[in-house]
Amino acid sequence: MAGLPEPRNPSWAHGDWTVATERKVSYRVTLLERLLDHDNSALMTAAVPPGDPVNRALIVADSTVEARYGAEIRSYFAHHDMPCEMFALPVSEPGKTIERVTAVVDAFDEFRVARGETVVAFGGGVLLDVVGLAASLYRRGTAHVRVPTTLVGLVDAGIGAKTGVNHGDGKSRLGAYHPPREVLLDRTFLRTLDRRHITNGVAEILKMAIVADERLFRLLEEHGPALVEERFQGNTPTSDGAAGEVLARAISGMLTELAGNLWEHQLERIVDYGHSVSPLIEMLALPELLHGEAVAIDMALFAVLSARRGLLAAADRDRILAVLRGLGLPVSHPLLEISVLSRALAETTRHRGGRQRLPIPVKIGAARMFSDVSDDELAVAAKELGSENAG
Repeated sequence: MAGLPEPRNPSWAHGDWTVATERKVSYRVTLLERLLDHDNSALMTAAVPPGDPVNRALIVADSTVEARYGAEIRSYFAHHDMPCEMFALPVSEPGKTIERVTAVVDAFDEFRVARGETVVAFGGGVLLDVVGLAASLYRRGTAHVRVPTTLVGLVDAGIGAKTGVNHGDGKSRLGAYHPPREVLLDRTFLRTLDRRHITNGVAEILKMAIVADERLFRLLEEHGPALVEERFQGNTPTSDGAAGEVLARAISGMLTELAGNLWEHQLERIVDYGHSVSPLIEMLALPELLHGEAVAIDMALFAVLSARRGLLAAADRDRILAVLRGLGLPVSHPLLEISVLSRALAETTRHRGGRQRLPIPVKIGAARMFSDVSDDELAVAAKELGSENAG
């Protein structure tokens, strides 16, 4: 009948599409010294690569870092005729929240960060997490350069792709994978840290030693206390050599583990050693425990559990506990009781796709994955650890 619409072509009535793509990611991690020396161009080149039409730099710095190094940073960019603005952000683990992220986003807006422009983050792991998450969200992805100023940042938090902030009692519950464009690692920043924050970072180095690098463990066993005392500055030829090798091995080991699994599609990761029950314990104990201290307690607990299973030789268990104590790290805590351990284990299981996927050391320098640890087994190991610690 005239005037009626044509019937729909049946071939266009339904559709089914699949979209598939790949994203190639690469970034440079450079271990160097005296980054802020005027004749060192590494920071300027990272902030504004050659050929970049932008001729300015936005620095987001931990407020403590700004107080200590702000004048040097400004002097550095002034020497290179680069306009520089610095936004100082007070950060702490209890304050690692989405509100800190929006404060950084406001700073991006005030600076009028353009698409394709790079921001530079100067600070410890908390600051790097906050700025990284803000950069991942701003214009759906803004490039950033990381300059870690703590030991945790140098060997762990600053060199991977993860960003995140806490939510409720969930450690880094909100986050994204947003790799930096470049990471610049300078151990000279460690000279101004207090002893506790050095040991906090050494815990993450020890993690890599226990599960993947027996040589690194022996270096910490022999030189660890001296490295802590000297803030990794190498006051003697022997300690300087040890400091350099320890940092290089820890960084290389971590990057080797991350490289093939940057987005963590593979949930069985040996670098999760020390992070099995510690995320909840750290959050419940805030601000009493630093991140590395909670990790140390977790490592000690699972070393004892492994020995109880007959997987780890008693002598190796004792070596692990001795190194932890020698570095000034805690090996037990009142929160290691069954209700907390049960809750922590359940949360880890949920985070790892419904299976525990717990890395447990079987000898110094090696670990295996397990998913059969019971709440009662953890509680018995915690009791043994607590009794030994009290003794």
